Amino acid sequence: MVISISGRRLFGRKAILVLAILALSAAQLPPQPVEVQPAAASAPVGEPLGEDALSILTYNVNGLPWPVASGRDEALARIGSRLRRLRSMNRHPHIVLLQEAFTDSAKRIGRDAGYRHIVSGPPIEAPSSAGGLPPSEAAFLAAASPFKGEGVGKFADSGLQILSDYPILAVRRAAFPDQACAGFDCLANKGMVAVLVAIPGAATPVAIINTHLNARKASGVTPGRALEAYRRQWQALDRFRTTVVPPDVPVVVAGDFNVGKSPERRALAHLMVTRWLGSAGGVSSGGVLRACFEPGVRCGRGLPRDAVRALRHDKDWQVALANGGVALVPQAIEVPFGVEADGTMLSDHVGYAVRYQLERRSPRTS
Repeated sequence: MVISISGRRLFGRKAILVLAILALSAAQLPPQPVEVQPAAASAPVGEPLGEDALSILTYNVNGLPWPVASGRDEALARIGSRLRRLRSMNRHPHIVLLQEAFTDSAKRIGRDAGYRHIVSGPPIEAPSSAGGLPPSEAAFLAAASPFKGEGVGKFADSGLQILSDYPILAVRRAAFPDQACAGFDCLANKGMVAVLVAIPGAATPVAIINTHLNARKASGVTPGRALEAYRRQWQALDRFRTTVVPPDVPVVVAGDFNVGKSPERRALAHLMVTRWLGSAGGVSSGGVLRACFEPGVRCGRGLPRDAVRALRHDKDWQVALANGGVALVPQAIEVPFGVEADGTMLSDHVGYAVRYQLERRSPRTS
């Protein structure tokens, strides 16, 4: 069982709360050394799609423990097998961002698929900051409910993983602070993980950030409290991006943004991404997937039907930001994990990949 409880035994109501981990949350940690796990030496490695090419898959794999999710081992194993089969056809994503990879079966996906590097997000013991809080944040903590999983400690890691075939030059992690989570999300040490990746044929590396923001209904608290935590997480994500990404490096920020049907969450997400785009340049404040459905934006000859499902779900985002005169231009959307032939899905999310081309652009002159 991947969800560690650090030797503590959990009983009764608290045990149920610990098993009710359903979403994500971010403050800043000091720089950490690179910690990558090589895949098995016998794992085949596909050839790159071409110079300056980069494909990124984001996928919430629903790797939650029983009884919140049961019978997941087979589906998670099929995810790893499918990625390996795509590798054998040289169609696998170069980078895979996983959310809710809590269980042993979920954490085996990268090795099963043959990825050379596996980077995990904040571990269970990673500290989060809560000292010296202004009155508003102290009041938010004071209103925490242990019956909703708040203020009782962390019982799981972040559930985040980044799988990569391309060399990883650096890794940074950050756990969300205590005052930036709400409800059952607080039981996991959720946050963000960033990697700096060397792209074959490209003159500049690319930074990639994986995250998973606070749930709304599944958090178990009032919509207002969940929204306040969500707002604080966006602020923490913004600080993290600004701090860990070099100013001349393009970046993709992706993961489960948990926007959904909430107008307030959508407004927050679009506002923050608009700020990012204003300083870095990009396509759409709604992320790459939404941009590919906008008139005049070409993302391949056609968009898969399940891409529409992901768009309507509006939780799994990729945001590509140009920096240093280099833009990440979407070339195609692919959906290796959508609705199966029998009408089922391997997760409760669609897993889609964006194929990018790195393009160097001349600075604008007045």
